[in-house]
Parts: sequence; structure tokens; C-alpha cells
Amino acid sequence: MTVPNVIVHRDANVLAQAVAARLITRLADTQAARGSAHVVLTGGSVGIATLAAVAGTAARDAIDWRALDVWWGDERFLPTGDPERNETGARTALLDHVDVDPARVHAMPSPDSGLTAEEAAEVYAAELEKAARPEDHGPVPSFDVLLLGMGPDSHVASLFPGQPALYEEDRTVVAVHGSPKPPPTRLTLTFPAIRAAREVWIVAAGAEKAQAVHLALSGAGPIQVPAAGARGRQRTLFLLDRAAAGKIPPGLGRIASP
Repeated sequence: MTVPNVIVHRDANVLAQAVAARLITRLADTQAARGSAHVVLTGGSVGIATLAAVAGTAARDAIDWRALDVWWGDERFLPTGDPERNETGARTALLDHVDVDPARVHAMPSPDSGLTAEEAAEVYAAELEKAARPEDHGPVPSFDVLLLGMGPDSHVASLFPGQPALYEEDRTVVAVHGSPKPPPTRLTLTFPAIRAAREVWIVAAGAEKAQAVHLALSGAGPIQVPAAGARGRQRTLFLLDRAAAGKIPPGLGRIASP
């Protein structure tokens, strides 16, 4: 796994703007090189603020939205359109404002599909496998950017400390039951799927995340500190505001804005 790079921004607002600019550049460069790109979105306050920042800048037109495949790292197993779904937040903040190809927006199934959570996980895993190319590393696309938020307990996607999903080595998507954070039933990518990404960006803001960031960067094990196990094949970034970076080991972070 790659060694994380840490970049620290002044506050949560600057962080969202900076991640948006970085994301636009990365996706546009990837499309220029290969013609298309795959991105994995996340929810949470900073994740949605980042998408809104993308929508709010003219630079978003550097991305060929029709040539972008959009995926999610996890989803609350709630009905389509529920405001708590990550998909709903992403559509409101960004996807409803750009010319995406609906066939390339891969939302995780909801209960109104008639599927159980386990069946929904299998369906999403099959969709990922169908999109994977021979040059990809396994049964998922080599995501160009996989965005992750992080909770104060160090969870990423819906991989919570000590939960069975953390031990999964074969399946790329699983159902989560009994989540310590509501709602209790969710779908999530597993570590094998996350680690297939070319780049993993963990985005976190707020002093309540500082201890989790410290543990994730200090050699902790991924079963108790899931963020420690989220790494990209080519690059891993921890993109933080100053509050979230307050306890990182000395010398790891660089201030990217005044």
C-alpha cells in the first residue's frame, strides 16, 4: 500500500474548495490521457460541500461529464430520494447541475428496488465487475479517484471499527447490519475494492476527527482504525483542515493555504 501524503488547509470551507479544484484537475487530466474516468463519491458534510464547490466553479467544464463513471463508496439502505442517502446529496449538490450520462451514474440499489440488502450488495458488485477492464486489478474498475470521508471513530465508507465487513477479503461490496451510526443497514465497498483505486483521498475536517487522523497515520491496524487500511495503489492523500490535523505526527503534513 502507498504511504499517505498529508495536505492541510486552513478550514473546512477552504478544504472543500481545494479538494474540488484538485478533483477537477485530476479527472480532466485522466480523461485527456485515456478518454474517460471513474470516480467514487462520498457523503458527509465535507464530501457534499466538495461536490457543491465543483458545481459552483466554471472550471467544472474541464471535465467531460458524459465520459465520467460515477460510483459510491457506501450508501444508507434507504428509499430512493431519501435525503439521508449519499446519492440524494450528490445529485442535489452536483449531478443535477452537470451533463452526466445517466447510464454512467451507478447508484447503489435502494430497498424500493425489492432487493434485500444482501441482494443489493451482490447487484452492485456485479455492476462493478461488468465495468472492470482487462487492465484493471481485479473485479472492479481501477477508480481514478476514490473519495472517502472519515468519522471520529475512524470509520471510512461504512466500514466501522471491529465490524465483520473489515475482514472481507473476497467480496467487493457487502451489506452492513447494526451500524453504530444510523441508519443501521447500509451497503459498502470493502477493502479489496477500495485498494483497487489508483488514488484514495481521505477528506476530514474538525477537531473531533483529530485523534482518528493521528491513529490512521501512526501505524494502527485497520480492524480497529479502518482509515488506516484505506490506501490507493498509486497515491493516498489525507486532505485535512487544521483542526483535523491537530494531532498528526510531527513533519507529516504541509500547510497548503494561509
